[in-house]
Amino acid sequence: MNDSLQLPDDVHVLERGWLSSNNIVFTTGVTAVVDTGYWTHAAQTVLLLDGLLGAQALDLVLNTHLHSDHCGGNAALAERYPDTQILIPPGQSQHVQAWDSHALTYEPTGQHCPPFQFQRLLEVGTQLQLGEHQWQVHSAPGHDPHSVILFEPEQRILVSADALWENGFGVVFPELEGQHAFAAVGATLDLIERLAPRVIIPGHGRVFTDLRSALARARNRLDGFIQNPAKHAHHAAKVLLKFKLLEIQQMTLDQLKNWAASTLYFQLVHERHFHAQQPAEWVQHLVDDLVRVGAATCIDQNVFNR
Repeated sequence: MNDSLQLPDDVHVLERGWLSSNNIVFTTGVTAVVDTGYWTHAAQTVLLLDGLLGAQALDLVLNTHLHSDHCGGNAALAERYPDTQILIPPGQSQHVQAWDSHALTYEPTGQHCPPFQFQRLLEVGTQLQLGEHQWQVHSAPGHDPHSVILFEPEQRILVSADALWENGFGVVFPELEGQHAFAAVGATLDLIERLAPRVIIPGHGRVFTDLRSALARARNRLDGFIQNPAKHAHHAAKVLLKFKLLEIQQMTLDQLKNWAASTLYFQLVHERHFHAQQPAEWVQHLVDDLVRVGAATCIDQNVFNR
């Protein structure tokens, strides 16, 4: 047992930051990786897995959901390990088969994911072997309506994806499209509470064990969004801007404003919640907020990631 993380020795968590999701790698038994990061980090993802697996094959690639920061390395891993099988949740399988980058939200978010194909589906209510143990597949809508989480009941380990982090949860993307999804977030948090995991491996951030405090923070955050949906919309727009800065690192202010103006989710958020402001004025306000909290700097009309 890895005492520092309270995880079995064959389970390795590669904490990747915020542009790429964490990778959970199983190195004995059925070798596998859960989530593969963003496409700009794909070469690093391959090198990291090569370092852990050595001469072993990679049996499975799993995606908890199909946001670009969780499956952007799929194509590179399929090329490196040609016999691997890719498993995805079923909700968007037809869009992957047709490679509809709009339906898969890559175009609406202004992000990218190299096309890949899958071999199997992660069916809710089933179990599959990862490493040396059987893991349950649970539906976890909210952040993404098709997301799943994985639970190993013997040692009570949860792969929570973006349904629960140590300090919150992921942007509730269906809300940006005008769908009511805050209740789904709450239901998923209730499910996680019932599962009562001993260890939680989130999609972003460090592994943690204090489930009670994490749930309390998440529910408090959710209540604030329910009471003020514009607060969530503002947060979501800042997250999308920050993601672009993480990817590009530097853009002129005009480039950033033009990118936002051409990105569908910004248009939707602006029209629904902030139409009283001119679009460029609103994006300037978002940039100012990122600068204020130390997430960006702006020098001579150039915006830099921090």
